Amino acid sequence: MIRLEKDGGFWIVTIDRPEKANSLTREMLGDLAEIAEAAAEAQVLVITGAGKVFSAGADLDEARAGLATDPVWERLSGAVAALPGLTIAALNGTLAGGAMGMALACDLRLAVPGAKFFYPAIKLGFLPQPSDPLRMAQLIGPARTKLILMGAQKLTAEEAYAFGLIDRIVEGDVLAAAREISTDVLAADPKVTAGIKALCR
Repeated sequence: MIRLEKDGGFWIVTIDRPEKANSLTREMLGDLAEIAEAAAEAQVLVITGAGKVFSAGADLDEARAGLATDPVWERLSGAVAALPGLTIAALNGTLAGGAMGMALACDLRLAVPGAKFFYPAIKLGFLPQPSDPLRMAQLIGPARTKLILMGAQKLTAEEAYAFGLIDRIVEGDVLAAAREISTDVLAADPKVTAGIKALCR
């Protein structure tokens, strides 16, 4: 249910469980984390979803059975954040719940116009993953982070862009947009890419 395609240094990871809104099981999260940990050799890592939803977050049955507090979420987002290459969340649709962690850990977030953004942990009685509020607040500030995490507000793509939660709204093929943005990174010395990324931290 996790697909990896490699085109030289350009890696695309696809969450492929569209019949369940790409909700994430423990096995899927483990696979994503393993790919992210192995992706130091990738110049660009793109994470996307199959169908019309990027990911609805945790599979609810598994969340209630303990997945909501499993350290695999932090393992995944930490591995994505640590990569030296360019990381892009190509959000083909709605991004919800714990799935937001891997997107927040990416360098860039591109989204289609109809995408929605929400993190309803408070409604489900769970805390967010520890690094998620910190990364979100770095992007959009603490008050707007509380609006999403405590107010459980659902944002449109336009609102998410205005807040700074996403970096571009893409009309058309979001993967093609990710590849176009990656052109110069793929042609560059990986040490230069890693150096620029370090300077931006």
